[in-house]
Amino acid sequence: MTGPIPISAHDAPAAIGPYVHAVRHGDLLFCSGSLPLDPATGELRNDSLAQEAEASLQNLQAVCAAAGTDLTNALRMTVYTTDLGGFAEINEAYAAFFASWAPARTTIGVAALPRDARVEIDAIVALPSAGPETSAMS
Repeated sequence: MTGPIPISAHDAPAAIGPYVHAVRHGDLLFCSGSLPLDPATGELRNDSLAQEAEASLQNLQAVCAAAGTDLTNALRMTVYTTDLGGFAEINEAYAAFFASWAPARTTIGVAALPRDARVEIDAIVALPSAGPETSAMS
Protein backbone atom coordinates (compact mmCIF):
# COMPACT_ATOMS: atom_id res chain seq x y z
CA MET A 1 0.00 0.00 0.00
CA THR A 2 1.27 3.45 -0.86
CA GLY A 3 1.22 6.31 1.61
CA PRO A 4 -1.24 9.19 1.62
CA ILE A 5 -1.61 11.00 -1.71
CA PRO A 6 -2.84 14.63 -1.81
CA ILE A 7 -5.63 15.39 -4.28
CA SER A 8 -6.19 18.82 -5.76
CA ALA A 9 -9.13 19.66 -8.02
CA HIS A 10 -9.09 22.64 -10.38
CA ASP A 11 -12.89 22.41 -10.73
CA ALA A 12 -13.39 23.04 -7.01
CA PRO A 13 -12.83 26.31 -5.17
CA ALA A 14 -9.24 26.87 -4.09
CA ALA A 15 -8.42 25.91 -0.52
CA ILE A 16 -8.68 28.91 1.80
CA GLY A 17 -6.10 27.59 4.23
CA PRO A 18 -3.14 25.24 4.58
CA TYR A 19 -4.87 22.04 3.46
CA VAL A 20 -5.60 20.00 0.34
CA HIS A 21 -8.99 19.19 -1.14
CA ALA A 22 -8.61 15.53 -0.23
CA VAL A 23 -6.18 12.79 0.69
CA ARG A 24 -6.24 9.38 -0.90
CA HIS A 25 -5.06 6.50 1.24
CA GLY A 26 -5.52 3.01 -0.15
CA ASP A 27 -9.03 2.69 -1.50
CA LEU A 28 -10.42 5.62 0.49
CA LEU A 29 -10.65 9.33 -0.24
CA PHE A 30 -10.84 11.65 2.77
CA CYS A 31 -12.35 14.93 1.55
CA SER A 32 -11.79 18.18 3.41
CA GLY A 33 -14.82 20.24 4.31
CA SER A 34 -16.40 21.89 1.28
CA LEU A 35 -17.89 25.34 1.55
CA PRO A 36 -20.55 26.61 -0.88
CA LEU A 37 -18.09 28.75 -2.83
CA ASP A 38 -18.35 29.38 -6.56
CA PRO A 39 -15.28 27.67 -8.08
CA ALA A 40 -14.80 30.43 -10.68
CA THR A 41 -15.12 33.46 -8.41
CA GLY A 42 -14.53 32.16 -4.90
CA GLU A 43 -17.70 33.97 -3.82
CA LEU A 44 -20.13 32.44 -1.33
CA ARG A 45 -23.29 31.00 -2.93
CA ASN A 46 -25.76 31.65 -0.12
CA ASP A 47 -29.20 32.60 -1.39
CA SER A 48 -30.64 29.78 0.73
CA LEU A 49 -29.55 26.90 2.94
CA ALA A 50 -30.58 24.54 0.14
CA GLN A 51 -28.34 26.39 -2.32
CA GLU A 52 -25.44 26.21 0.14
CA ALA A 53 -25.91 22.47 0.63
CA GLU A 54 -26.16 21.89 -3.13
CA ALA A 55 -23.07 24.01 -3.87
CA SER A 56 -21.06 22.22 -1.18
CA LEU A 57 -22.06 18.85 -2.65
CA GLN A 58 -21.19 19.98 -6.19
CA ASN A 59 -17.76 21.09 -4.99
CA LEU A 60 -17.23 17.73 -3.27
CA GLN A 61 -18.26 16.02 -6.50
CA ALA A 62 -15.51 17.95 -8.34
CA VAL A 63 -12.95 16.80 -5.76
CA CYS A 64 -14.12 13.21 -6.14
CA ALA A 65 -13.86 13.45 -9.94
CA ALA A 66 -10.25 14.65 -9.63
CA ALA A 67 -9.53 11.48 -7.65
CA GLY A 68 -11.31 9.17 -10.10
CA THR A 69 -14.52 8.58 -8.17
CA ASP A 70 -17.82 10.32 -7.42
CA LEU A 71 -20.20 10.86 -4.54
CA THR A 72 -22.22 7.77 -5.43
CA ASN A 73 -19.31 5.97 -3.74
CA ALA A 74 -19.55 8.09 -0.57
CA LEU A 75 -19.47 6.04 2.59
CA ARG A 76 -19.90 8.77 5.19
CA MET A 77 -20.69 12.48 5.09
CA THR A 78 -20.68 15.14 7.77
CA VAL A 79 -22.87 18.22 7.38
CA TYR A 80 -21.97 21.22 9.53
CA THR A 81 -24.48 24.04 9.80
CA THR A 82 -24.90 27.23 11.74
CA ASP A 83 -28.68 26.96 11.35
CA LEU A 84 -30.15 23.71 12.65
CA GLY A 85 -33.54 25.38 12.36
CA GLY A 86 -33.10 25.06 8.58
CA PHE A 87 -32.33 21.34 8.77
CA ALA A 88 -35.36 20.42 6.63
CA GLU A 89 -34.18 22.72 3.82
CA ILE A 90 -30.66 21.27 3.93
CA ASN A 91 -32.11 17.76 4.05
CA GLU A 92 -34.26 18.41 0.99
CA ALA A 93 -31.26 19.51 -1.10
CA TYR A 94 -29.20 16.61 0.22
CA ALA A 95 -31.96 14.10 -0.62
CA ALA A 96 -32.26 15.49 -4.16
CA PHE A 97 -28.51 15.06 -4.67
CA PHE A 98 -28.59 11.46 -3.39
CA ALA A 99 -31.82 10.44 -5.14
CA SER A 100 -31.07 6.72 -5.47
CA TRP A 101 -29.17 6.09 -2.25
CA ALA A 102 -27.54 8.06 0.55
CA PRO A 103 -24.40 7.35 2.55
CA ALA A 104 -24.15 7.35 6.33
CA ARG A 105 -24.32 10.92 7.63
CA THR A 106 -23.97 13.06 10.70
CA THR A 107 -25.26 16.63 10.97
CA ILE A 108 -23.64 18.94 13.50
CA GLY A 109 -24.73 22.40 14.60
CA VAL A 110 -21.81 24.80 14.90
CA ALA A 111 -21.45 28.40 16.04
CA ALA A 112 -19.69 29.63 12.90
CA LEU A 113 -18.11 28.51 9.63
CA PRO A 114 -15.42 30.13 7.46
CA ARG A 115 -16.48 32.95 5.13
CA ASP A 116 -19.80 33.26 7.00
CA ALA A 117 -21.12 30.14 5.27
CA ARG A 118 -24.05 28.39 6.92
CA VAL A 119 -23.23 24.93 5.50
CA GLU A 120 -20.03 22.93 5.09
CA ILE A 121 -19.86 19.25 4.13
CA ASP A 122 -17.01 16.73 4.23
CA ALA A 123 -16.89 13.13 3.02
CA ILE A 124 -15.17 9.78 3.09
CA VAL A 125 -15.49 8.16 -0.32
CA ALA A 126 -14.56 4.74 -1.69
CA LEU A 127 -12.20 4.71 -4.66
CA PRO A 128 -12.23 2.20 -7.50
CA SER A 129 -9.53 -0.42 -6.94
CA ALA A 130 -7.95 0.40 -10.27
CA GLY A 131 -7.88 4.14 -9.53
CA PRO A 132 -4.80 6.36 -9.95
CA GLU A 133 -1.86 5.69 -7.66
CA THR A 134 -0.38 9.15 -7.96
CA SER A 135 -1.55 12.61 -7.07
CA ALA A 136 -4.52 13.68 -9.17
CA MET A 137 -4.20 17.23 -10.41
CA SER A 138 -7.11 17.94 -12.73
